[in-house]
Amino acid sequence: METHARPFDTHAFVKRLKAAGMPEEQAEILAETQAGLIEERLATKHDLKELEMNLKRDLKELEMDLKRDLKELQVQLEVKLAETKVETIKWVTGLLVVQAGVIIGAVFAIIRFLTPIP
Repeated sequence: METHARPFDTHAFVKRLKAAGMPEEQAEILAETQAGLIEERLATKHDLKELEMNLKRDLKELEMDLKRDLKELQVQLEVKLAETKVETIKWVTGLLVVQAGVIIGAVFAIIRFLTPIP
């Protein structure tokens, strides 16, 4: 386990406060309070390393989720395209059948028109 060094020397801080005329007891309380506040709010190398590891893990999870979502979208798109292709083939086939019927009807009509009535 990493030990957390205080970001400043509380003993030197107390000495400076005493030199400025503050009673020793007050200077010590102020130094400890200040040290606690600084330690609580400053990130250590360990904190930063832990944050970096967490961010890397989160990014990896996000990447995996994104890849999975893209794969699902690709599959859905392929299914939709296949369905559209089938519908288009059915529609074109229907049109061809109708067109063939119209052409056959027209041919019979022309033959009938051109054939003399007995």
